Amino acid sequence: MLRLRPAALVTLMRGAGGEGRRGDPLGVLLIPSLSPVRRCSTPPQPVIAAKQPFPVELKAGKKYGWCACGHSKNQPFCDGAHKKAAPGISPVRFTPEEDKVAWLCGCKRTRSPP
Repeated sequence: MLRLRPAALVTLMRGAGGEGRRGDPLGVLLIPSLSPVRRCSTPPQPVIAAKQPFPVELKAGKKYGWCACGHSKNQPFCDGAHKKAAPGISPVRFTPEEDKVAWLCGCKRTRSPP
């Protein structure tokens, strides 16, 4: 049995139409069963793949998928490892407009991915 103080149950009791028990010497209500509280899960966090950025040569018009979860063996690019290791994290897809060398984040916690 769960013991709760009446002040914490005012809303619960009013919603259920109950008045509580009067004359209880401890001022405690006994409730035989309550449904368990469902806790919301926190979103998955990325794994740090490297503590420094990755220098990569990008080609104009080519599609890239930057690994956002950190589980890829093909860093800094996605190899699909997030599907099993971190299902709530998706790669960041981008297409550069010009050929260039870029530094892509390795810690996976950048504010401006990739």
